[in-house]
Amino acid sequence: MATSTERNVQFSAPTWLRDLGFSSWLLVGFVLVIVGLIWLLGETSTIVMPVILATVLGAVAGPAVGRLERHGVPRAGGAVLVLLGLVAIGVLIFCLVFGGISAHAGDISAKMDKSLDKIQGWLSDLGIDNSQSAKEGVQEAAPKIRTTLLSGVAAGIDGLKSLVFFLAFATMSALFVLKDGPVMHRFINRHMGVPEPDANIVTTNIAKSLRSYFLAVTIIAAFNAILIGGAALILGVPLAGTIAVVTFVGPTCPS
Repeated sequence: MATSTERNVQFSAPTWLRDLGFSSWLLVGFVLVIVGLIWLLGETSTIVMPVILATVLGAVAGPAVGRLERHGVPRAGGAVLVLLGLVAIGVLIFCLVFGGISAHAGDISAKMDKSLDKIQGWLSDLGIDNSQSAKEGVQEAAPKIRTTLLSGVAAGIDGLKSLVFFLAFATMSALFVLKDGPVMHRFINRHMGVPEPDANIVTTNIAKSLRSYFLAVTIIAAFNAILIGGAALILGVPLAGTIAVVTFVGPTCPS
């Protein structure tokens, strides 16, 4: 009789072990989902990255379109004007940077030597004995800098087709986001799975956070550009304005 009772007793794992196994499978599933999303984004990056850029631009520049709309400009027209302004700023920056480099390429080495002489004199006045070796090291690196720059430009030309597609797709996406931003905002609010007023608070705060982030980055980039550009101007480094522009634009561009 005891043997029959023992056979009817079923093994039951402890509760803590069942909870641990369940949590482990949830963790495995979560990791698989993240890996799958990363793989999918990598495979579709040609389309996803311009859309992400357009979304960021729409969130940051959307208030400008709304302000134009309140002054009687149709939203489509305001979106076009804001987008043209962004494109004009991009073209202006491109012309300032590459135009300055090509126009003063011959004077860079000569003026760099003069700047290095100034730095060497300042270091000597401070009692630093290694100023001469530092100057020689920079002089040796200067030709390599130009070679690296030219190599980077050549590599950029090779990828021109991808760049043109990226810019064209991002421009069209940004135009639609700027034009239909409020419609997309309401659509997202209705389909977030929470009450629409709560969803509106969440999405609005996300957009405000993005704008605040880029405002802070712009302020810091402007400070760095003034500091570095001013130092380059004092030292007599060529293309001080171009250096300041690159310093300002680099951190502010969405990546």
